[in-house]
Amino acid sequence: MTQMVAKLDDLGTPIWIALLVLSFVMFWPVGLALLAFLVMSGRLGSGRGRHWGCVGRRHSHRGISSHRNYATTGNAAFDEYREQTLERLEEEEREFQEFLTKLRMAKDRTEFDRFMATRRASLEEGPGGDDPPTETDSLAPGPA
Repeated sequence: MTQMVAKLDDLGTPIWIALLVLSFVMFWPVGLALLAFLVMSGRLGSGRGRHWGCVGRRHSHRGISSHRNYATTGNAAFDEYREQTLERLEEEEREFQEFLTKLRMAKDRTEFDRFMATRRASLEEGPGGDDPPTETDSLAPGPA
């Protein structure tokens, strides 16, 4: 049985799909069982053979480490390299998110300080005073 599965794997996904359709046409319970087998084994996925890979990618956006969900390739050196690379990328992503947070805070602080300065200037002039000067006022030619 495993030899037959290996031969079908060598032929690729189109053969599995054809076999699935044929099994549904002949006897639907067999087709349903084959569908369950193909989905759980990852043979109808992206071709990588990892049946929960999409779940790991979805969790990675929430800060949950997803690379630990991957199966080993059988090559210990490559698996170690992949693990180190993914950890480095996750650390860089965390640092970048911290940078963006600090950048947004700095921008918000600048906008707030500008608002407060404008507000203070309008309060110092009092309710009957002129409006605070704007950029267009500074560009207008003065009396000559």
